[in-house]
Amino acid sequence: MKPTNRRPLTLRDVSEASGVSEMTVSRVLRNKGDVSEATRLRVQEAAKRLGYVPNKIAGALASQRVNLVAVIIPSLGNMVFPEVLSGISDVLSGTDLQPVVGVTDYSPEKEEKVLFEMLSWRPSGVIIAGLERSEASRAMLAQAGCPVVEIMDVDGEPVDACVGISHRRAGRKMAEAILENGFKRIGFLGTKMPLDHRARKRFEGFTQTLAKAGLEIADQEFYSGGSALAKGREMTEALLKRTPDLDFLYYSNDMIGAGGLLYLLEKGYDVPGQIGLAGFNGVELLDGLPRKLASMDACRREVGERAAKIIANRVADPDADEGLVIELTPKLHPGETLNRI
Repeated sequence: MKPTNRRPLTLRDVSEASGVSEMTVSRVLRNKGDVSEATRLRVQEAAKRLGYVPNKIAGALASQRVNLVAVIIPSLGNMVFPEVLSGISDVLSGTDLQPVVGVTDYSPEKEEKVLFEMLSWRPSGVIIAGLERSEASRAMLAQAGCPVVEIMDVDGEPVDACVGISHRRAGRKMAEAILENGFKRIGFLGTKMPLDHRARKRFEGFTQTLAKAGLEIADQEFYSGGSALAKGREMTEALLKRTPDLDFLYYSNDMIGAGGLLYLLEKGYDVPGQIGLAGFNGVELLDGLPRKLASMDACRREVGERAAKIIANRVADPDADEGLVIELTPKLHPGETLNRI
């Protein structure tokens, strides 16, 4: 059977069900005006019983904005971003704003399309990962007419505000820790970086620090696709077969680093005595590994929280915190795979 086509519910329906005027219903549902608690509860109960949902488009025609915050990230499969989204959601839950998520798959063309669609709804704010993007995307953000916060990175020029860490600094700090522990034959395993700009910046900071010490990457292995344990195992095996005298493996993220660690332990390597390793992101899910992986916390949840606070504050006061750049400090956690002296 085909579902029955029903007309949309209106304020009049809620008014008749609750026994109060349409104006009073509107005040209650918009949380505006002076209404007694008993009347408020009666209207809310009637709206809930009827299944009434306000038409926000009608209100947006007057204000030119909807109470949505466009949150645009490269991936839902990468374990980095759920924690960022949690931070955003927790902060916005105390406001009238609601996050709506778009995914770009690290594609500049798809980012343009997602931005175009989301901005056409006139959101109250935009939170978007990264600083590098096409001219078209940058132009759309510059003309968005709402607060824009670019997140996860501060190595570049933001359109408006940005919150994140310096990935070049993170790469330098990891290289310094590796050198301090006496490792010299270093391999790198990570993504193909033309489109992963943050991984590229970490690699640049990492290799520049090695170069100052008279060292360079001894070998490297790249992949495309999702960050996975199986991929880390495969890459580690391939790299060590090709260059068996490596004494340290630096992975661009924790998931492939965890796969590498499991492979090394399975093959009987002494970690970190024979070979050390480290990842990036500080993913808590991996705390249950047989050995705690060295990593660097990218402050993911705090990034989400601080970005959402900027949006909420600017919506409340459009002149607040104009052009903020908030740099958070990445924290190195040596775990049990880095320190050997």
